[in-house]
Amino acid sequence: MIEIDYNSNIKNKYSAQDLQEIAQLVSKQEKKVAGLVEINIIGDKEMTELNFQHRGKKYPTDVLSFAWAEDKKIKSNFLGQIFICFPQIKRQAKECKIEEYEELARMLIHGLLHLVGHDHIKKIPAKRMFKIQEGIINQLGYVSQKFV
Repeated sequence: MIEIDYNSNIKNKYSAQDLQEIAQLVSKQEKKVAGLVEINIIGDKEMTELNFQHRGKKYPTDVLSFAWAEDKKIKSNFLGQIFICFPQIKRQAKECKIEEYEELARMLIHGLLHLVGHDHIKKIPAKRMFKIQEGIINQLGYVSQKFV
């Protein structure tokens, strides 16, 4: 079971229920996606600051995830935090000629998978991560993109 705490400091048309439904699909597919996750929809300025602080990059990225207990030493039902840059989502959707909601869903799925240890640095784990991600996108009724 996954529960979300939804926060937004930027105007958008998506509700906590919209994001909860996506998170539920991820939780059904990937059992480790369970507990409470904080989802924050933010603007370019905030994302640029976070991206610089945590990755040394001075530009907005689409999604950043911060797992609560990566070392597994702290027992908690808090999974972590996800920050999604809404203006970047809109730009990427336009560039890929897809619906904004599809790109938002893809980045939320991507962030949730990162919270439970998936990564895309190496080829085989990347294929596994993107296969799960795009499978869930298919469940939402969109045609998946090809990755890796």
